Amino acid sequence: MGATGYFTHADCRLHEMGEGHPECPQRLDAIEDRLLITGLDHALTRREPALASLTDIELAHGRMYVASLRGLSDALIEDMAAGGPTHSALDPDTSINSHTWKAALRSAGAALEATDAVMAGELENAFCATRPPGHHACHDKAMGFCFFNNVAIAAKYALERHGLSRVAIVDFDVHHGNGTEDIVAGDDRILMVSFYQHPFYPEGGARKSDANLVNLPVPAYTKGMDIRELIDMIWMPRLEEHKPELIFISAGFDAHREDDMGQLGLVEQDYVWITQRIKDVAIKHAKGRIVSCLEGGYSLSALARSVEAHIRVLADV
Repeated sequence: MGATGYFTHADCRLHEMGEGHPECPQRLDAIEDRLLITGLDHALTRREPALASLTDIELAHGRMYVASLRGLSDALIEDMAAGGPTHSALDPDTSINSHTWKAALRSAGAALEATDAVMAGELENAFCATRPPGHHACHDKAMGFCFFNNVAIAAKYALERHGLSRVAIVDFDVHHGNGTEDIVAGDDRILMVSFYQHPFYPEGGARKSDANLVNLPVPAYTKGMDIRELIDMIWMPRLEEHKPELIFISAGFDAHREDDMGQLGLVEQDYVWITQRIKDVAIKHAKGRIVSCLEGGYSLSALARSVEAHIRVLADV
């Protein structure tokens, strides 16, 4: 069996959006602590990612958007030096601090380096324990705690830079990956499959119905066994038909029953099952290649246990 990479960086802890914000640096600490306590860290190949280049970011985002985010960051740093505010709000729940720009580049960089490593055969698969998350970041807009769409950038990168013909994105966050949908809709090289609570944030759920999108909206209080049935019936045939050469995962763990950011009823064993189903497809069609990126998950204990369960399947331990 190949090695499982674990990509993380101290810069990802420096981005924060204010006291009491659920998308907090402690999320990464909880995961790290869990890996240490369980001894799982010994089974992983640790990597510290470089910053993503703007050229690669612009595979998925508009140049003007990227420039405006950088400009906002520079202006905030200048204002802070003059005794101004420490945060700048982009929407009611998404703001930047002086470290956000670098953390976002680091988070995207992890997804890109993980892609390089699995394509080179150095790693069989990888988990990126980074923040900010990415799946709400649209082509031209930050929202929902997200600035750059790590998974969408990496998917485009795998196609453009590594010359792959087909990749898949699997999104199991409790919220719909509207940003990923915005970026990949209509690109038949990328199959995106997801389930998410509906109606819920972001308002309206899926907006597009392109043939490369498989959206499974489920009502609040849906349990894991029902999700598993839907995955077997609807995701699996489409993934088999697509034959992805690399699979990306938007790994949100806020569909856990203990996570009060959502109202779905998944538990750790459901994440084990889902990850195994994805891994089966990867082994059959993609030489086992998977790049998984952290998205949501806000109950620290449930998040840490669920990430452990997910990584155990990836690492086969």
